[in-house]
Amino acid sequence: MARRGAMQASLAFCFLWLAIGAQLSEATPPRTKFYEFNITEKKITRLCSTKSIIVVNNQFPGPQIDVEEGDSLEIKVNNFINHNITLHWHGIFQNRTGWFDGPAYITQCPIQRQRSFVYKFDVVRQRGTLWWHAHITFLRATVYGALIVHPKQSFPFLRPGEAKPKELVVMLGEWWKSDVLDVIGQAMLTGAGTNLSDAFTINGLPGPLYGKCSQQDTQVFNLQPGTRYLLRLISAAMNTELFFGIANHTLTIVEADAQYVKPFTTPSLVISPGQAITALFTTDRDPSLTYSMAAHAFASAPPFIPFQNTTTAAILSYASPPRKSFPRFLLPSLPPSTAGSAFSDAFAAKLRSADRVRREFPLPASPAAEKFFITVGLNVQSCPPTMNPNISCALPVPGGGRFGASMNNVSFIGSSSAFLKQHFDFIHTGEDPSTYTTDFPRFPRPYNFTASPAIANQNAPEGTKARIIPYGATVEVVLQGTTLLAPENHPIHLHGFDFYVLATGRGNFNRTRDSPAFNLVDPPLRNTISVPAAGWAVIRFVADNPGTWVFHCHLDLHSLTGLDTVFIVEDGAEEWQRLEPPPKDLPPC
Repeated sequence: MARRGAMQASLAFCFLWLAIGAQLSEATPPRTKFYEFNITEKKITRLCSTKSIIVVNNQFPGPQIDVEEGDSLEIKVNNFINHNITLHWHGIFQNRTGWFDGPAYITQCPIQRQRSFVYKFDVVRQRGTLWWHAHITFLRATVYGALIVHPKQSFPFLRPGEAKPKELVVMLGEWWKSDVLDVIGQAMLTGAGTNLSDAFTINGLPGPLYGKCSQQDTQVFNLQPGTRYLLRLISAAMNTELFFGIANHTLTIVEADAQYVKPFTTPSLVISPGQAITALFTTDRDPSLTYSMAAHAFASAPPFIPFQNTTTAAILSYASPPRKSFPRFLLPSLPPSTAGSAFSDAFAAKLRSADRVRREFPLPASPAAEKFFITVGLNVQSCPPTMNPNISCALPVPGGGRFGASMNNVSFIGSSSAFLKQHFDFIHTGEDPSTYTTDFPRFPRPYNFTASPAIANQNAPEGTKARIIPYGATVEVVLQGTTLLAPENHPIHLHGFDFYVLATGRGNFNRTRDSPAFNLVDPPLRNTISVPAAGWAVIRFVADNPGTWVFHCHLDLHSLTGLDTVFIVEDGAEEWQRLEPPPKDLPPC
């Protein structure tokens, strides 16, 4: 694959850093790191129940990828299971290399059984905690792992002369005793949503609070006393936001979604599916005691939507020598699951981008050239005449129906071939795409979006709709939560970009009232934003990455039932602003 454009862009970035006085360290030169991922099945026991799960390299969670910023990655994925698969490198920009982004039928067709595909991309101008996961149906429930981009320069949040902290990677997840494909299959058959997971997990283990069946399935961290640790926390949960904390320890937040923030301290935090938070803590407590890290649900929509009311925990011990059993341990004090909105709002308000981030990624100027007002929410879809209403429309609402989700009253349905290949063919051959349209609405049909009690639900028409954005345009999106069916937080993820979060709030967004409060000084730069229940968020970014980028809810049930759209960013005028040709081994549909 040609890399001339990427090299030119990398040189330009180096000159930019020199211009602003950045001092490059004597790090190793850029290199290519190679990984091989074998997708197989493995029997595994959790909660006294054994089932076969899909894993990578026989590991759950999957292998951790470690790379240094500026390096290239090549990951050969071999599919040995009886299901199609794709992998997404969550948060990687994929500048000009959108073929390797991973969402099924958006940037690629899936890797079929007994087939392989090599993902190749550069990691430029990125450092921090990211992750990778399956991006097709419900498979990311077990197919995921950390992707850590180590900085060339020292961490900016360390004091002069301070030693580099030891690192701890923690992945939060959810566990079903049933086969996850059966879980989503049953939901799609009945239209009633997925069953709740049976447990939350830390690094694939539920921990000691799920009864005698989980005592042996507990992550234990034997830490060194008097030591500074860098905690890299990733939420791979499927459908639940989580509160997290460490007993008797204070967390200093230093990074969010692989972008540095101005450090602040907190006893606990909130994290949504798709997000990553990095924090410092010190093992400076009584070593004779045993501590734990723990997480439980943040239920943003009580009592409308049920939630898994349990707690996952991992043991932290820094006694010397390490203990082998832990009859007693301390738990962190976490915000209550059903009354945590005030804490969640306050935590989000503390996130401020570090000065270095804004120098490297200047805040896009206002006014934006491309403006969108996008409602996000749930729907009750009508039962099609071809379906048996007694089986396929079992959503427990008056009159029945099927669970659905939408953006701007459009419930997204997938294409039978990849958006990106159709877009590329249109650029180079003039062949008009046939499986999607480019008329995704910029604005919703007006109504009281956050009426209380919730207004009568609207059935959302299905469509495979995208929107074309000129290269280099400044894009501003108002994401408006709704109370259709039920108000709920929605973690919205944009592929191919990071975006500045200018503001969030509750109720209906009003530009005249709310825009004066936009943070245009130091807003956080993220790739996944939790839109508050019955509230709104405003994001802004520059469309300087050509390709087709899915914009979707990271609650997988919501995404699979239509809470998605696609931004198609056109090529720029220069060679280094244009999408590279597809790889020769791009999977066919």
